[in-house]
Amino acid sequence: MIANCQKTQVTQKPNILLICVDDLRPELKSFGADYISSPNIDHLATEGIKFQKHFANAPSCGPSRYTLLTGQYGTAGNNALFLRANKIKEDTKIINQSMPEWFKTHGYTTVSVGKVSHHPGGRGGKDWNDSTKIEMPNAWDRHLMPVAEWEHPRGIMHGLANGEIRLKSSDMNVFQTVKGTDNIYPDGAITEEALKQLKELTTINKNPFFLAVGIIKPHLPFGAPKSYFDQYEGVQLPSIEHPGKPEGRSTWHGSSEFKQYNRWGKNANIDTVFADEVRRHYAACVSYADAQAGKILAELKRTGADANTIVVLWGDHGWHLGEHAIWGKHSLFEESLHSPLIIHYPGMKHKGANTDAIVETLDIFPTLCDLTGIEIPKYAQGVSLKGILVDPEIPGHTAFAYKKGASTIRTSTHRMILHQDGFVELYDHTTAEKETKNVAVKYPKLVEELKNALNTRLN
Repeated sequence: MIANCQKTQVTQKPNILLICVDDLRPELKSFGADYISSPNIDHLATEGIKFQKHFANAPSCGPSRYTLLTGQYGTAGNNALFLRANKIKEDTKIINQSMPEWFKTHGYTTVSVGKVSHHPGGRGGKDWNDSTKIEMPNAWDRHLMPVAEWEHPRGIMHGLANGEIRLKSSDMNVFQTVKGTDNIYPDGAITEEALKQLKELTTINKNPFFLAVGIIKPHLPFGAPKSYFDQYEGVQLPSIEHPGKPEGRSTWHGSSEFKQYNRWGKNANIDTVFADEVRRHYAACVSYADAQAGKILAELKRTGADANTIVVLWGDHGWHLGEHAIWGKHSLFEESLHSPLIIHYPGMKHKGANTDAIVETLDIFPTLCDLTGIEIPKYAQGVSLKGILVDPEIPGHTAFAYKKGASTIRTSTHRMILHQDGFVELYDHTTAEKETKNVAVKYPKLVEELKNALNTRLN
């Protein structure tokens, strides 16, 4: 008698594609910005779940990406990951593994392309290309930064069309439109490398992959090919909500990052025509970034790997477009912290659903562990969002964030900002005033409760 032998099928763990978009507020059609052209990200949104109330843990690139990539709160400066790298050099035993290192330990091939950590390509030095100064030690099998005609990663970070590098920021225009292909701006080179890596990872590589791609736009300066700017010709922009500078003390700042560029002597807070131009150029950059994301997603589908790949699209923080008379990030207002998050995984049931659950960037690391069946490390300070992905009606949790000298907690109804010297801002999101009227004096008990929650979590 011949035994009926069947081969045991081994299901490979799902791949991970993480697309990070710099300075992207929820200015996408799928997140309610009807005037924006973002067809590729919107299509991904129909395949995944949109977290309409996702908040970054910091309103700046470096510390926000620290929380994403380590699963822990960190310091408030853009050098947060480099400080961590220095500690690893001092004592390798006291540092927890980063998210990509954790997945590499569990059999994944890890690759980053573009701006995933704070420095595109993940290196330090004068031009951000010193291979002896690694921003995330032990994290990536390959960490790549094609520079094309922009010479080096520092040049590409703030590059404009056809190899223009920021030498003196006041000589570089705050926005620009140039006729040409997608490759006349830096993200074209990043996307081409990402496509090359996807092809290799899906044909040669035998392990599951963790591919992170960092798109630079819509980061300042606002430059995109003319074809994207032309999409907004004649389009009526929505009015700026709460455009006035807040009265009294607040997390307001003077938009120094924006003002360092050449603005032709114009002030967007009083010149409505100039403000409209700035917003249209930001929108053009969003559409340009959307096109790059679309190419990456199309290549994933072409390879067939999409059937076993978790896709996460994440904005590293928000950006003010005139709200509270701010043009930039770096505040603890809603606009600086609110950013898009879309998660798709194979076999999910609620494709295209929205959730209003409050979540934070810190939750992405444990979520990816949960979705891949890998142990969630004990040091991860976020929580898995798998339950919300299974049932989008499940409530979320409070969200925390910080900058130098202040921290904040966001609940479903309020935002409290606690300054280092004890000054408190409390805003009621159930009212029309939202973050324009400080009601801290009116609700001392609530302030005390939120202070305790904030101090417990961040300390």
